[in-house]
Amino acid sequence: MSKLRAYWDSRSLFGKIVMAIALPIFAVVAGVEHLIAKMTGATYNEVNIIVYYLVIPLSWTLMIDYITRMPFLTPLLTSAWIIFIWKDKMKFRNRCDWAFKKSVDFLLWFKKLGWNYVVSSVIICVIVPLLIYVELIYAIY
Repeated sequence: MSKLRAYWDSRSLFGKIVMAIALPIFAVVAGVEHLIAKMTGATYNEVNIIVYYLVIPLSWTLMIDYITRMPFLTPLLTSAWIIFIWKDKMKFRNRCDWAFKKSVDFLLWFKKLGWNYVVSSVIICVIVPLLIYVELIYAIY
């Protein structure tokens, strides 16, 4: 507990406010993914990869294809997923574990900017996708 206290004490007021905002958002998103995993029999890593690498991008490609009236990106993403799933003999669960680890490594890279894992997760995995949705929905309407 002393490491947590030391970490908290080392943060600026702005850093504490950011964490106070980011932590509940992170907890809700991770909680929903854990619930989906429990309900489906999948692992948390599988749900996370399916949501962030298939469901969200697929919704974006569908919207972009609709906006441009050129159905190009959705079939491209679908092809990429087919390759991801059947590329070699690696099981889907193992492939998702590998992809999740790479995603964690990417989010930890943002420590260079002063973001911890929770903050980088919320910014990259929640705020950025929401901003993209806002822009795409605006373009549709």
